[in-house]
Amino acid sequence: MEKLLRFVLTHLIRSGSLTVSVAAHPPFTVGDGSGPPLAMHLKTDRAVRRLLRNPDLRIGELYMDGELEIRQGDIGEFLALAMRNYNAADTILPVRLTRWWRRIFRTFAQLNFIGRSRRNVAHHYDLDGRLYKLFLDRDLQYSCAYFENLGAPCTLASENGRNVAETPAGGVPDPDGLEAAQLAKKRHIAAKLVMKPGYKVLDIGSGWGGMALYLARLCGASVTGVTLSREQLGVSQARAQELGVADRAQFALADYRTLNATYDRIVSVGMFEHVGVPWYQVFFDKAAKLLADNGVMLLHAIGRMDGAGSTNPWIARYIFPGGYIPALSEVLPAIERAGLVVTDIEILRLHYAETLKAWRRRFHARRDEVLALFDERFFRMFDFYLAGSEMAFRHDGMMVFQIQLARRQDAVPLTRDYIARQEAMLRRREAELLAQDNDGGLRQAGE
Repeated sequence: MEKLLRFVLTHLIRSGSLTVSVAAHPPFTVGDGSGPPLAMHLKTDRAVRRLLRNPDLRIGELYMDGELEIRQGDIGEFLALAMRNYNAADTILPVRLTRWWRRIFRTFAQLNFIGRSRRNVAHHYDLDGRLYKLFLDRDLQYSCAYFENLGAPCTLASENGRNVAETPAGGVPDPDGLEAAQLAKKRHIAAKLVMKPGYKVLDIGSGWGGMALYLARLCGASVTGVTLSREQLGVSQARAQELGVADRAQFALADYRTLNATYDRIVSVGMFEHVGVPWYQVFFDKAAKLLADNGVMLLHAIGRMDGAGSTNPWIARYIFPGGYIPALSEVLPAIERAGLVVTDIEILRLHYAETLKAWRRRFHARRDEVLALFDERFFRMFDFYLAGSEMAFRHDGMMVFQIQLARRQDAVPLTRDYIARQEAMLRRREAELLAQDNDGGLRQAGE
């Protein structure tokens, strides 16, 4: 099996430098020698057989089980190398057949009826809530942050190879810029919603409540957040109560498909990835029915740059069952058929890569606390997920899109200048709230 693995990797890994060892066999090296040298060890011949039969699934499982070790470099660098070479191997017949086969059967994996959607959400989001507090920002934003100073190549200050915020928000320690970037994300979305006090807002997939609480506190909105996670529901309700806005920020355990009210604004952040292609038309048809005649909707979701694809089998089994990352070419036709008007589209490219980099750094820094909640296998599973996701945004054509929708063309200003004006106004309100809280940051419940 070691010889077969060498044959496959020699043809697949054309760039980079990877040294591979199997059990007690002599190591071999593949690639052209460029880039940082990496070394991988597979402990048994059985591990090689498992890897060759289904690499996209087994590589993560072997890493979780400790059967695959990265002895030089780390798992993120290894996955980056694999992604770059795998994408370059698109002309190889087995690679093309694998992608074709998954495209055919992806619909069956995404038949997310209401009951199944609830089970899928519980699989990931109803884990012990203490886990997410270990690596997310203070507001528990579990979606792409908005690094306002992220440029080309990068305008963030650098310290020992790490990105750091030049001015931590509100004096809060923010070594990776994540706190400021997540606040900027909420501000950016609120600006695109063109909020006014008293607006009735629906937050589809409200998570731990951060976006809804921001709109209620900063914009004076009356927000209803819906989630399928009991864990998130409890946290959201407690936060609204503690912050004194339970009358304006209410949360419910509900599927968006069951709603019937009318809303001035609809926002959905990081939920659309769980809808599934067969349900896109249902999603936008329902949004059109829920949105007021002069209403505005903002959809923030992960997308793929290279057209329709399929979900990685390891991600589908262990992280997000029923999930799928869409291409815009799959989303826009459903929007058009629903009769909604696309008033703005913005693509965030490396913002999620930087978000995941910060999450993974924090996750590793709290390793002992993670292990107190779970076990070593779980730590390796989540580490693989964070590392692989970051590298997918850097090397595998993933991005984030924000689509602004309306029922009427004149529902939002005709130029994008208003976004900066709205953000400036929201910054002033944030400063006022900071002064009221007097704790060095936008206070979050439970802190």
